Order: sequence, then C-alpha cells, then structure tokens
Amino acid sequence: MSHQVIHPEGWAPAKGYANGMLSADGHLFVGGQIGWTAEQKFECHDFIGQMKQALQNIRDVVEAAGGTPEDIMRLTWYVTDKKEYLAAQKDVGRAYREVMGKHFPAMAMVVVAGLVEDEAKLEIEADAVIKR
Repeated sequence: MSHQVIHPEGWAPAKGYANGMLSADGHLFVGGQIGWTAEQKFECHDFIGQMKQALQNIRDVVEAAGGTPEDIMRLTWYVTDKKEYLAAQKDVGRAYREVMGKHFPAMAMVVVAGLVEDEAKLEIEADAVIKR
C-alpha cells in the first residue's frame, strides 16, 4: 500500500493540500486544522468555539483513517493571541475533554503573528499512529 490521502466524507475539497496523509505503516499526519466547518465556513468567532471545531476536525480526519482520538500522539497548536488563550484556560481544558476525552498526547504551542485565513484564531496539526 502506498501513502493514502485522508479526506472525511462530506468535507469541501482541500485545495493545494491534504487534510490527512496515512503511511503504509499506520502513521497519520493531519494537516493544520482551523475552526471552520466541513463546508469551510466559520460558525464560531471566539477562541473556544474555534478550538472545539479545530479539534473536532482533527478527530474527523483520524476517524476517517480508521483511528480514534487515543491514537493521536502529538498536537502542535498555533495561536494568534497568547493573552486570549491564557485567559480561557479553564474553558480550554473543558472544551478539549469534550472533543478528545481524557487523552493528552505530547503537545506544543506556538504563538504566531497570523494565519492564512484571517478569521482563524488558531490552527492545530496532529500526528497519530493507527494500528492495522
């Protein structure tokens, strides 16, 4: 089996990138997910709402590859406003657990000047290992 593009059913087409790439040995690389829906529309304009949607998008890609949130090994977060993130810590933890449960992989957070989509407040990429 060669590498496989992972694209959840019903999602708008990815243009110039893949939402996920699954290797023959089960390594899944999830491209940066932002807080928009499968139709590439922002329904939430606050940090927590976009964070939950980005995590749900990651979960959707992982599940489309045959995995579960527990297969996620690493998350890298890119946030545009450090103060907004820090002010929402209690809600961040609650919202994270709502989508990902009590699975906490290795994580890094990077504060960035901006993201390609102007409305995006954060972007999260993930690596997972899907058992075959």
